[in-house]
Amino acid sequence: MIQGSIVALVTPMDESGAVDKISLQRLVEYHIDQGTDALVAVGTTGESATLDEDEHCDVVKSVVNLVNGRIPVIAGTGANSTTEAISLTLKAKQAGADACLIVTPYYNKPTQEGLYLHHKAIAEAVDIPQILYNVPGRTACDMLPETVGRLSHIANIVGVKEATGDLSRVKKIRDLTGADFAIYTGDDATSREFCLLGGNGTITVTGNVAPRLVHEMITATMSNDNETALAIDAKLSALHKNLFIQSNPIPVKWAVAEMGLMGKGIRLPLTWLTEDCFDAVRDAMYQAGVL
Repeated sequence: MIQGSIVALVTPMDESGAVDKISLQRLVEYHIDQGTDALVAVGTTGESATLDEDEHCDVVKSVVNLVNGRIPVIAGTGANSTTEAISLTLKAKQAGADACLIVTPYYNKPTQEGLYLHHKAIAEAVDIPQILYNVPGRTACDMLPETVGRLSHIANIVGVKEATGDLSRVKKIRDLTGADFAIYTGDDATSREFCLLGGNGTITVTGNVAPRLVHEMITATMSNDNETALAIDAKLSALHKNLFIQSNPIPVKWAVAEMGLMGKGIRLPLTWLTEDCFDAVRDAMYQAGVL
């Protein structure tokens, strides 16, 4: 089971919007050096919605090659079309990803039965460990714990990223799945509490900016060192909030660029962080000690 601090990696771009492979290499090495436990390539934070399919698959393959087996790589392969999600998942397997993170279909608002059949079809089509991804705030589609429970009986569906921020779901999902099923949070602000309740880690945005601190906080939490975890989480609290002052990944890409790890690149319809938000994000970075 992949556990701990799993960073939803930004996709670095130059100011024209082209993927920046040199900065991508820099970021991968930075995260391995800082103790990040695993990376997600081309998830929401990686701008999966603004990359075309060839670029998407190329970034996944590049991250896999750059990591070279040192930590697990999870590929974001969700889509609102089942056939497209199968295609992306197959290509991620061929690229050497360790697992895939598959978001619930967005915009078309399937029923719970539709969600079950969608993920079942992907799991049966591609033999790779698959992690469900529930983020109704972005997809307008909420996968209920009961549906997660049904899907957990499919052998290669091995976990869920639960990004509702509803801590009561940890126990509900655990009771419906079992100890071998991984439950990750996708909500940085409640990640410590989530893991205290039995979660297996966080798929984190904050970890792009403060990877060592997030790793240490999750490790301390899962080791029952609550005093250490609470102290670290207090340092991270402003980042948890202010990295969402505008739509993700706008603030986090600005912050990573501010650290000198990549350039000022993002793709429309996303725009660069507006100047009136600079101080809030920068102050949060100072509080966390990354500037």
